[in-house]
Amino acid sequence: MNNNPKRHRSDVMATLRQEGLPPGITMGMGGTADTLTKTFDSMVINLLLALVIVYLVMAILLESFVYPFIIMFSVPLATTGGIAGLALLNLINFQALDMLTLLGFVILIGIVVNNAILLVHQNLIHVREENMDVTEAIMEATSNRIRPIFMSTLTSVFCMLPLALFPGSGSELYRGLG
Repeated sequence: MNNNPKRHRSDVMATLRQEGLPPGITMGMGGTADTLTKTFDSMVINLLLALVIVYLVMAILLESFVYPFIIMFSVPLATTGGIAGLALLNLINFQALDMLTLLGFVILIGIVVNNAILLVHQNLIHVREENMDVTEAIMEATSNRIRPIFMSTLTSVFCMLPLALFPGSGSELYRGLG
């Protein structure tokens, strides 16, 4: 099912034009459809702006332009996992890719980026301050940070799981967030 509002708008407008419009009549889409399109467009712009700002802040904090790319590489992997989770949820109960679902993706990306920052930061401490070999520093950073990463990730997952899976009053609206 295609949930692209611009696609639906063009389908509706094309059908109405084919049926014929009286001379001097112009047609436009307004109301909720127009608001949804504007909201979606502003979300895309805000997401891109947020990515640039987060990259610049990480570049300043990590004193490198390379390490933020390593951290941001985890974002497409998280998005892929989120889409797979949404596909699994759709086998049980249909969930459209709406604004609250996109907000759920933002939360997911925040968790994953936080985990990547923890690993990269611990790795930099081992390399810069303790003069460890890079491979050894990666192994040590992973063993030091894996427990807090699992704890924060599993806490978020198990807190959102009932929202995503169990029906109830109002759950249809917030299921995408979970």
